[in-house]
Amino acid sequence: MSIIKNDFEKMTITKIKKAKNNKKLTMITAYDALFSNLFKDIADFILVGDSLNMSFAGQNDTLSATLEQMIYHTNAVCKGAPEAFVITDMPFGTYNNEKEALENAIKVYQQTNAAAVKIEGGEDRAHIVNHLTSNSIAVVGHIGLMPQYVRSEGGYKVRGKTKEDEEQLLKDAIAIEKAGAFCIVVEGVLSSVAKKITELVNVPVIGIGAGNVTDGQVLVWSDMLGFFDEFKPKFVRRYLDGATLVKQAVNQYRNDVQDTSFPSQEEEY
Repeated sequence: MSIIKNDFEKMTITKIKKAKNNKKLTMITAYDALFSNLFKDIADFILVGDSLNMSFAGQNDTLSATLEQMIYHTNAVCKGAPEAFVITDMPFGTYNNEKEALENAIKVYQQTNAAAVKIEGGEDRAHIVNHLTSNSIAVVGHIGLMPQYVRSEGGYKVRGKTKEDEEQLLKDAIAIEKAGAFCIVVEGVLSSVAKKITELVNVPVIGIGAGNVTDGQVLVWSDMLGFFDEFKPKFVRRYLDGATLVKQAVNQYRNDVQDTSFPSQEEEY
C-alpha cells in the first residue's frame, strides 16, 4: 500500500489563483526527466530553476545560466512530467528590456511546454512583467532576496529588516500583481513581512525562507533531499540524507564487484 496521500490534481492558472486562502501550494525544483517524473503527481508546480547552475554545474551563483540551458532542462522536465504545471526561470540577462524579454520568453514557449516563466524583480521590473503578460506570457514574480541580484547586492541578504525595506517589498508585491503576475515567489524575507505581503495581494504567494505564513512553499530538490551538502540554508528542512545514502550504495556496489558477488548467477544471461 502506498504511504503517499495522493490528492494531486493538474494545475492551471485559474486553479492556482483560486488556491489563495483555500489550499497551501507545493512547488519543487526539477531539472531532468527522472526527477520530474518522481514529483509529477505530488507537487502542484515544478520549477525549472536557474539554481541548477549551482547545484549541478558547480557554479558559485546562478548568473552564468543561459537561456539555452534553461530550455534544454525544461524540455527534459516536461518530458518526464507531461501533465505537470512547469515554470521556467528566465536567466540573468535575458529580460533587461521589454523587447528582449518578450523575444526570449517566446523562445521558451515555442521550444518547450512550459506553462509560465519566472522573473526576478519588483517595481523595477514591473514594466517587463506587464509587457510579457500583455503578450500572452504567463508570469510568476519573484521578490525579496533575489539570487540574480547577488553581486549587485553584495551577497545573499535577508530582506525586510528595516521599515524602508518592508515598505519597498510591499510596493514590489503590489506592482508585480498589478503588472499581471498570477503568483509571486517571496524569498529570504522576515516572516512578519511575508505575512503582510501575503495578506496584501490577491494572488498566491509562495515562500522560501519566508516562514509558514505564505500561500505555499518552494524548495530546491537537492537541498530538501540532502544531495547538496556543501552548505544548508537555515530555511531548508532535509527530508532525506540523500548524499550519504548514495555514497553507501555506490560503496556497496564497489565491494560487490571486488569480491565478485556481483553479478550473481541470477543476474547472468
